[in-house]
Amino acid sequence: MMINKRLIGAVGNSKKYIAGNVIVQWISLLFNILMIFSIANLLGGLAENSVTTGNVIFTICAAAGSVTVRFVCSRLQAKFSFLASKSVKKILREMIYKKLLRLGGSYTESVSTAEAVQVSVEGVDQLETYFGSYLPQFFYSMLAPLTLFAVLSFVSVKAAAALLICVPLIPIVIVIIQKIAKRLLSKYWGQYTQLGDTFLENLQGLTTLKIYQADEYKNQKMNEESEKFRRITMKVLTMQLNSITVMDLVAYGGAALGIILAAREFNAGNISFAGCFAIILLSADFFIPMRQLGSFFHVAMNGMAASDKIFRLIDLPEPEHRSAEISPESCDIKIEGLRFSYEEDLETLHGIDMDIPPKAFIAIAGESGCGKSTVASIITGRNKNYSGSLKIGGTELLQISEESLMKNITYISHNSYLFKGTVRDNLLMGDPNANDDTLWAVLEKTNCADFLRVENGLDTMLSENAANLSGGQRQRLALARALLHNSPIYIFDEATSNIDAESENGIMEQISRLTETKTVILISHRLANLVGADKIYVMEQGSVSEVGTHKQLLENGGLYAELWEAQQRLENIGKERSE
Repeated sequence: MMINKRLIGAVGNSKKYIAGNVIVQWISLLFNILMIFSIANLLGGLAENSVTTGNVIFTICAAAGSVTVRFVCSRLQAKFSFLASKSVKKILREMIYKKLLRLGGSYTESVSTAEAVQVSVEGVDQLETYFGSYLPQFFYSMLAPLTLFAVLSFVSVKAAAALLICVPLIPIVIVIIQKIAKRLLSKYWGQYTQLGDTFLENLQGLTTLKIYQADEYKNQKMNEESEKFRRITMKVLTMQLNSITVMDLVAYGGAALGIILAAREFNAGNISFAGCFAIILLSADFFIPMRQLGSFFHVAMNGMAASDKIFRLIDLPEPEHRSAEISPESCDIKIEGLRFSYEEDLETLHGIDMDIPPKAFIAIAGESGCGKSTVASIITGRNKNYSGSLKIGGTELLQISEESLMKNITYISHNSYLFKGTVRDNLLMGDPNANDDTLWAVLEKTNCADFLRVENGLDTMLSENAANLSGGQRQRLALARALLHNSPIYIFDEATSNIDAESENGIMEQISRLTETKTVILISHRLANLVGADKIYVMEQGSVSEVGTHKQLLENGGLYAELWEAQQRLENIGKERSE
């Protein structure tokens, strides 16, 4: 009942802590029995006027010793529970983390980031009670009634047997509840995940919602989802309350039955006063362990629902092992018949052909939504479910190890992430072996050095995603980190969008220098940045419509020429207004 062998096997290190928990609880029970019998014998002696000073001293010593041992056992039990739950959380989170690493940069094709976060945080926390409390209580609740029966059967077999027979009624109730609760808890977790996804999306897009004054609408929609979650939560709580009531009736009813039988046996002269008193005091202990198991059951059910989601993530199919390496000296990229779909029956790329020789400056142009960034994400391995052929250095992309891919290709977008910490910490991601002189040299190249010297130099602290810097400063710092990576291929995907003209010119100057020694693929909405490219691929609705140099494409008078003329008119209007 509620024993997930795979889950327990996955975190086998916790077994010793669970066993230790059960043992100390059992020792505590034995000393409780000793204390009850010593008190019962003392009361029996008082009833028969046969108490001696030795009896009193023995009872006091037994009670004091039992209380001391039970206190120590209680502390040990708490410690074993903590160690079990700590071990479980550490192991499961490592499993999830390693799974995401094995899935690689394209993990979002299989699982959303919000679900991965919820499973690794809230989902794993739900299993804390399962391993720290439920499992130890499960085994102890099996052991305790048998121990009590073995002891009390020497007093009254009839009363002990009656109490033992009533104990399984509680797990029967739990099994019935489990069948009802399983579907309910599945809905609960589904609604919980959906609410988390919505919250994360609204939080990430809060600025956009404010700009378009759509925050009130999204607030209303989120309130509706919250109300659905509240209703399903109340159903779960109602189910839990009703089940606890039923279990209490069974537990107290069974204890009452044992007391009644003990009293009848005493009246019939079959047991002594001390024996009757011991049965009365210990009858509840038959049911308390199972009753506590029932109280942990509902939290454990949540844990089981969470574990289903954890293993669903862990069981996601992984890409085949790839061992091919890219040679830095031979990094030509050849794309033939490349097709890709984000959604089934909705193709994004329609048979793309591109030829990118080593140390070439290649640009990809086109209107927004034509598939430029999709090509970049496939080259970097973030989207893998493509058809056709994409070879780097003569090796098919799907055969190249992700480590080699990341080592030889640097991707810089308009929102490259900067981590909370110092500037030095972020730069050393590009080259962990770089010294401070090297770091300052690359900061000089990207025009970051001046504003950092005014701050705290390389030890300048960055907030989350460097929110304490301007957009231009963030992009220049991201470029500095990229230059330190020193890979043979660089992909700039709208790396100069949403920044000021001065920062854009500085970044384009560095890109121009890179083209002398590296393969550079530049994706930009601003065609003026593409003028110096060796070759420009113009994309239209997921296909390559034109190929050539800037001059050739203008002479052709196609889509590129139209876009160029439109941008020139806009820039000229802007200049006239500024004058």
